[in-house]
Amino acid sequence: MTTAREIMTPDATCIGANESVLDAAKRMTDLGVGALPICGTDERLKGMLTDRDIVVKVLGAGKDPAQVKAGELAQGEAVTIGADDDAEEILRTMTELKVRRLPVIDGHTLVGIVAQADVARALPDPKVGDLLEAISA
Repeated sequence: MTTAREIMTPDATCIGANESVLDAAKRMTDLGVGALPICGTDERLKGMLTDRDIVVKVLGAGKDPAQVKAGELAQGEAVTIGADDDAEEILRTMTELKVRRLPVIDGHTLVGIVAQADVARALPDPKVGDLLEAISA
């Protein structure tokens, strides 16, 4: 069975919890991505920051992105997948929680991200279709 480690995008770049949302937006632009993991000073994952979070929770709320810290937007416990978890677990987690990206951890270390596009490239069409339907509903 295919594992998260096999289909993930490796070397995920974190934004520090104490870095500004403006810095996060610039990093997203440089990397061409729509989300970044938020990591604390202890190198542990604190959450995910998306371009939508920046627009809705910062810009749309009239806040200054240079003054808001990325860690302020981390909500609850981060949803993750283990590096050796199989594709069925990835699909189940994404479907149940309606998330498009899952940080991949090995122990407590962030090793990559599995995005909806990674799943689409790696798994058979019917499973991908079910995932897209569940997330989009």
